[in-house]
Amino acid sequence: MTLDNGVFSLDIRPVEDLNDPQYDGIILVVAPDQVDSVEEFSGVVKEALALDATLKTEVGVLAIPQFNAKRLIYAPTGAIDVDYDDVRCFRRAGLNAIKRACKAGVKNPLVYILGHPDYKNAALVTLLGVLEGLYVPIQIREFNPSKLHSIQKVGVYGKQSIEKENLINLAKTLEYGRRVACDIGDGDPERMAPPKVEEYITKLFSGTDVSVSVVKDEDKLRKEYPLFEAVNRAASNIKRHQGRIIFLEYKPKGEITKTVFLVGKGVTYDTGGADVKAGGVMAGMSRDKCGAAAVAGFFQVLSLLKPKSIRVVGGLSMVRNSIGSNGYVSDELITARSGKLVRVGNTDAEGRMVMADVLCKFKEMALEAVDPHLYTVATLTGHACLTVGVGYSIVMDNGPARKAKHAECLTSKGEEISEPFEISTIRKEDLEFHKGQAVGDDILQCNNLPSSRTARGHQGPGAFLILAAGLSGHGSGDAVPLKYSHLDIAASAGDFPNPATGAPVLALANKYLL
Repeated sequence: MTLDNGVFSLDIRPVEDLNDPQYDGIILVVAPDQVDSVEEFSGVVKEALALDATLKTEVGVLAIPQFNAKRLIYAPTGAIDVDYDDVRCFRRAGLNAIKRACKAGVKNPLVYILGHPDYKNAALVTLLGVLEGLYVPIQIREFNPSKLHSIQKVGVYGKQSIEKENLINLAKTLEYGRRVACDIGDGDPERMAPPKVEEYITKLFSGTDVSVSVVKDEDKLRKEYPLFEAVNRAASNIKRHQGRIIFLEYKPKGEITKTVFLVGKGVTYDTGGADVKAGGVMAGMSRDKCGAAAVAGFFQVLSLLKPKSIRVVGGLSMVRNSIGSNGYVSDELITARSGKLVRVGNTDAEGRMVMADVLCKFKEMALEAVDPHLYTVATLTGHACLTVGVGYSIVMDNGPARKAKHAECLTSKGEEISEPFEISTIRKEDLEFHKGQAVGDDILQCNNLPSSRTARGHQGPGAFLILAAGLSGHGSGDAVPLKYSHLDIAASAGDFPNPATGAPVLALANKYLL
């Protein structure tokens, strides 16, 4: 099966014969304790290891003249410590293997897939790593096709216990969603300015089970999404930068037993606004839209899998936080959709602003929904990066979600599929921090320090969203409790110039769809 729309057009198919003449290189991703089980190559691998100890951890190209492929791209996971390692070692090995295969001039690689007793998704994650290594950013595909990789087709070989057809279809579906997220996340501030994101998404979901509606009228934004409109104000004078709130909805046929609401931060470029990012820290801020990008990617997986029973509603807050005479500034008082009076503390805390009113709308919808769970997904704070380090997302639950042990479940599901989470807790101090301080204020948007220099700098914004969206009236002790979780993906989304990762598309798909 070949997926199109210019996002994913790779020919990938199951293969029954390792000696198939169509393939000119065999990729073997393997843990040290599995070498003996791969009888076809164990001898050549052991001989190579005896000559070069670096092959215990580094990818190597080995000669296999008895096979038509002639070369084996041997990609070891390295020694696995089951107490501290996770399935990402297979994803990294798969990614490194396909990159090495491309450098070696391989055109048609055959991937030898193995499972692993300690990681039930090792085979899937290995294949996802290979596909990840073949992703080419959207602007390179469009403007400089000569830089595309040389891979024409990928074969997948596995022992009888591995259902290759199902594995391939699932990997392609998940990778398609990840690639949608990467297209939007990787696109520069002009290629993926808000109107361009609208154009991309409208085309992507045309003729699918996902419906798309867009709010862009300034009067409507001002009336219904005033916090978003404040951030959009500086860019609103430039047509190609004008903000969009893009709503997506997937409704299954038949009974609905679960409803998920996802709000994504889509700041297409973050200058910091009037509180400008100085000292060279503005570079890379085109990646501040990866939360919204991930929501779009998740909907692409929905559109392909067409799951039963679950309804999903998404809101992509696409906006440019520009600098200009029409921009919002600190000290402004703005009445949020929830009716709460918000005092602006720092215009560089725009992410929470553009999500809060959409979250409030979804809260209103959730009151009539079946078993709802609300999310915000955002590259929100530098504090998150300092707290957990590169490659990890953070999940924070409100009271009702915590009682349902949501964070533990999402963490487990993310770990299974190579997108790990760490759990943080929103506490009373975080809510107190954002309560209004001046006479008549309800909420303080932010202090005037960066999150990385603020105690509990990644939990506070989650508390702000609870307060500004009116979710504080839907806690465990209230008449209608609503589950809400804030996902800070600042450390996992991929910093420029490193590729975007698409996180947490895989984790959300594993929790809700697989």
